[in-house]
Amino acid sequence: MGEALLAGIRVAEFTHMVMGPTVGAILAELGAEVVKVEAIGGDATRRLMGSGAGYFPMYNRGKASICIDLKSPDGLGVARRLAVSADVVIENFRPGAMDRLGLGAGSLRAENPRLIYCSEKGFLPGPYENRTALDEVAQMMGGLAYMTGPPGRPLRAGASVIDVTGGMFGAIGVIAALERRHRTGEGATIQAGLFETTAYLMGQHMAQMAVTGVPAAPMPARVSAWAIYDVFETADGEQLFVGVVTDALWAKFCALFGLDDLWADAGLRANNARVAARPTLLPRIQAELKRFSKAELMARLDGSGLPFAPIGKPEELFDDPHLLAGGGLAPVVLADGRSTMLPVLPIAVDGARTGGPATLPKPGADTRAVLAGLGLGEAEIAALLQAGAVG
Repeated sequence: MGEALLAGIRVAEFTHMVMGPTVGAILAELGAEVVKVEAIGGDATRRLMGSGAGYFPMYNRGKASICIDLKSPDGLGVARRLAVSADVVIENFRPGAMDRLGLGAGSLRAENPRLIYCSEKGFLPGPYENRTALDEVAQMMGGLAYMTGPPGRPLRAGASVIDVTGGMFGAIGVIAALERRHRTGEGATIQAGLFETTAYLMGQHMAQMAVTGVPAAPMPARVSAWAIYDVFETADGEQLFVGVVTDALWAKFCALFGLDDLWADAGLRANNARVAARPTLLPRIQAELKRFSKAELMARLDGSGLPFAPIGKPEELFDDPHLLAGGGLAPVVLADGRSTMLPVLPIAVDGARTGGPATLPKPGADTRAVLAGLGLGEAEIAALLQAGAVG
């Protein structure tokens, strides 16, 4: 990628879980120097099990770690010194928590007017702002769970999509604020909310209601815009998604599978006519595709221009040939020393991917180096460590 896009930008991150760390993860991969502030002994996110076991390694690569006791006056002094020296501060604690510590946006920006302060919250200012929110709460409130599950069975999406997308919006705000600072010298206070992020994603369904006058149905019960846009069973008991989304692709589809009688029916040449005929058309297509194995179908569809996809699983992505060939996965050394591969940002810059090898920091691994970078001498650092203010 050449020189990192955000080289020279220093970030102090006071975060846990997923939403806040995602902001720092994006900025770090784009080349910023990100210092993660953890509690003494390390962020509790490191010790989550089950579905939370991947949170820390995925969203904290490429960061330095300093452990600080924010309940200690000396520790709080170190935290403030770190924050006011940064270009960007990120936090995602409960509303008011950073203000009570003297680390709120108003206090820090008064001392450093160039500071960009990014708060990641459950809700933006309004009647709900003091409620506790998690990804799942936002998905339930904002309509995503309703749209994902079948009628009467709300179902959260199968990844932390609102946490991650909310983190993305925070990073977009930070980068836009950095650009403004280049022109004006002013910092900014950026906020992103889980609920508002969900509402933004639901905007297409709100617009559908506005245009048609009919509420959007949950995705499993929706009326598809296309007649052939489904998961199909194959001869070997596997599944494959296939979509026919234009009239030109309908011609290709019929030719590819020798469906001369369907192509000869002029009443099926237009998409909306095929949608109307879906109750009789779909069983015919299901029977046709079930004559082939998954591998045979993929071989036939590859290069045709027709959208298709096997039903993948997350663990299969470790060995995906496209991700491996294109630099979509980068090596990561986990906290216990084992190595793995994890996805990098889904962008290319000047034709190159952004990610590179990264080591997951041990708690406080960079405490001494960060303190020295803030101008503290060896004796001061030793005294802070001895007092337990930092670790």
